[in-house]
Amino acid sequence: MTGVRVLVGTRKGAFILTADGKRRQWEVSGPHFAGWEIYHLKGSPAAPNRLFASQSGGWFGQVIQRSDDGGKSWNPVGNQFTYEGETGTHQWYDGTQHPWEFERVWHLEPAIDDPDTVYAGVEDAALFKTVDGGATWNELPGLRRHESGPSWQPGAGGMCLHTIIHDPRNTGRIYVAISAAGAFRSDDAGTTWRPINRGLRSEGIPDEDAEVGHCVHNLAIHPTRPDVLFMQKHWDVMRSDDGGESWHDIGGNLPTDFGFPIDVHAHEPETVYVVPIKSDSEHFPLDGRLRVFRSKVGGNEWEPLTDGLPQRDCYVNVLRDAMAVDSLDECGVYFGTTGGQVYASADAGDTWAPIVRDLPAVLSVEVQTVP
Repeated sequence: MTGVRVLVGTRKGAFILTADGKRRQWEVSGPHFAGWEIYHLKGSPAAPNRLFASQSGGWFGQVIQRSDDGGKSWNPVGNQFTYEGETGTHQWYDGTQHPWEFERVWHLEPAIDDPDTVYAGVEDAALFKTVDGGATWNELPGLRRHESGPSWQPGAGGMCLHTIIHDPRNTGRIYVAISAAGAFRSDDAGTTWRPINRGLRSEGIPDEDAEVGHCVHNLAIHPTRPDVLFMQKHWDVMRSDDGGESWHDIGGNLPTDFGFPIDVHAHEPETVYVVPIKSDSEHFPLDGRLRVFRSKVGGNEWEPLTDGLPQRDCYVNVLRDAMAVDSLDECGVYFGTTGGQVYASADAGDTWAPIVRDLPAVLSVEVQTVP
């Protein structure tokens, strides 16, 4: 029977949760890299047992780890992330110019069809690529050198490139999102880039038509319709039907449109999931009720999904990379919280149950369908 493998990155290590296709009984492996922050953990679509992990710590810096046996064993690979050429400067919190400085890898995105090719989104915002399984990393400098780069500014979590999406129908098209610069698209495999933020409105930006300066929290697509993008912004839930050329608001009846993750049902391109959070200063669910909201019509009309989730005295957050869906016939949905819970739904969100309750704060959740 086909099973699932849930990859969880936390503040104090990585955990691997496995179950068969019924997704009722789970085995927990970990912590791997105990004591280290694992910002992201993801497997290769081309070789599911090849996993990559971004291991980070204040004392020892950044380490990229690779497993070739589904997480049973790990080995460090190349860890040199050097900006190409003169780095230049970007805008700092106080409006002054500040040099680009590498801090950590936020997101790892393996290529769809090659297990040796992986893209890495880093802080300060830039995109790197390996074609040798992580042994060496080279910057795709066209993004950082975009003419708008000097005006990019960090958000509360730093100036991070946190989202990378490959268009499965067009190998040259890549989408990325940066806090707090916005969303960008390349149509030539990462050589050149342009902002795709038309229609976004952000408080604090005097020019409503500004190309950059938007704090995009996450992007999601459905592989059968890669021109349709869904966005969770600092405030606002947005949709584009033209590859990011324009955006419109789909927040509709959400109780609040602030949040971090957004995802799309594996088999229903118009079914979208978000986790509304009270505000940008109070990062917890409204009224202490943990609710996932689902729209089955591509936005505007949303329903709360609460069965199995705490509906009182719950004050956790769900971070931008901490939600994922599986591709089983009955689509599974998963998310982790800053309180250390990982919840799973084997029926597309209708009901929920915790896989684990007491992990360190969850930074990322990814899921693989495995034989």
